[in-house]
Amino acid sequence: MKKLMGFVLALMPVLGFAQKAEDLTKFSSVISQEGLKQKLTILASAEMEGRETASPGQKKAAAFIESEFKRMGLLPGNGDSYQQKYPVYQDNLTEKKLTVNGNNFEWDKDFTFSLQTIATGKWDYSNIVFAGFGIVDSAKGINDYAGLDVKGKLVIILEGTSTGMPTMGAGGNRAFNNNPASPMAKMRVAVAKGAAGMITVSAGFPKKMPTETKGNMYLKKNDAAGFLMATVSTSVANSILGKSATSIADLAASNKGDYTSTIALAATKTTENLESSNVIAYLPGTDKKEEYLFLTGHYDHLGKRGNVIYYGADDDGSGTVGVMQMAEAFAAAAKKGKSPRRTIVFMTVSGEEKGLWGSQYYSEHPLFPLDKTTADLNTDMIGRVDTERPTADSLNYVYVIGHDKLSSELMPINEAANKKSSNITLDYKYDDPKDPNMIYYRSDHYNFARKGVPILFFYDGMLQADYHKPTDTIEKINFELMQKRAQMVFYTACDIATRDEMLKRDIPLNMPSR
Repeated sequence: MKKLMGFVLALMPVLGFAQKAEDLTKFSSVISQEGLKQKLTILASAEMEGRETASPGQKKAAAFIESEFKRMGLLPGNGDSYQQKYPVYQDNLTEKKLTVNGNNFEWDKDFTFSLQTIATGKWDYSNIVFAGFGIVDSAKGINDYAGLDVKGKLVIILEGTSTGMPTMGAGGNRAFNNNPASPMAKMRVAVAKGAAGMITVSAGFPKKMPTETKGNMYLKKNDAAGFLMATVSTSVANSILGKSATSIADLAASNKGDYTSTIALAATKTTENLESSNVIAYLPGTDKKEEYLFLTGHYDHLGKRGNVIYYGADDDGSGTVGVMQMAEAFAAAAKKGKSPRRTIVFMTVSGEEKGLWGSQYYSEHPLFPLDKTTADLNTDMIGRVDTERPTADSLNYVYVIGHDKLSSELMPINEAANKKSSNITLDYKYDDPKDPNMIYYRSDHYNFARKGVPILFFYDGMLQADYHKPTDTIEKINFELMQKRAQMVFYTACDIATRDEMLKRDIPLNMPSR
């Protein structure tokens, strides 16, 4: 105990001595290529199994990061703990049955349920309405529900359209889900019209691969039953509609309206309570220690699919070890009596790949006051080159997001820090509100921004090549460029941590909701 206290005390600031940014930036050499590679070799190793949220691999990664923060002498960010744990849930479907007019059908051969909306229970329907393709598109004058009363009844619809399946097209998932022929749009129509549930007839039976009965993880537990949804084969549809069709096109010729078949469904769904965590440590400031600067990155990735590991060396092993190496530099400065004026919080979060879960949980359960948090500098993917970047500076750039939002001081601080350090190209293209990739909303800084905390997000732009693939491995990291980026962020942090005032919050966020 005495030895540990002595180590921590060695990092404590000399009271009343206000450091300048230049006193701290001298330690930027601690952010070395060797140090970055050493940490990333461990974090992106096969042992970590892709670091999927709430998995054993993620917990191994959290333990590694925690051990490094302890070794540096940083203080635990959550009382006496370096981890902020939060609950995660996962459903498992253990029973699934479907009968039509007393005849049993087989899972994966003839039907599947939507695990997200099914609840434990038994349902019997005799009020059934066939609504064709289930499309309502006023722009094209299509209304498959014309003249049909579906309130309180089970709706049967066909997948796709009369001309085939809708395609994703431009604009990604959001545009696709707004397509009147998409499954999501069809479900919204059925719900709006008061249907008790929706069964979609699909040509995809029997399934070539077993349907996963263990669902996706989710953050907030909801025991309420959702809108009942199932997908069935043409054989099931024939039993319901009294047909002998061999294809979706044949079924499309059936009369819309009420049918008198009896459908019985049963399901048992259990919920497993899991746990994940954010790893948080801090370095106390001097005269402004009650104000905070956050340095963040997410350490989770996509885990394993069978025996295939998604290593996530760039996404976001690179940003995570960037935070760790910046922590190493600040800790080295503190040991020499050069502590920052503000307290610096080093936070690596999990759950980002699931939907920014860890940072969302932190923003709703902050351990340091958000109104006293001057900024968040977030690094998510800083180790690669954007393969779609055609310009000559492809080995000397970083994309910066957030420079023109929330605080007018962000841009001049960052640009001055860059000139004093790596002098790389700062590309602002992803700050365009019309950016179809919506990068501003896709990493953990967003959960600080939505609470009014000024942010800068540093990113390499690698959306093609090995993005979210097992091939995102350490051999493809450009450590020289990664070092430049991390050192530039460190210089930016040194300025923000030592200036006289917290950053102004003088620009409304004024962005569409995520």
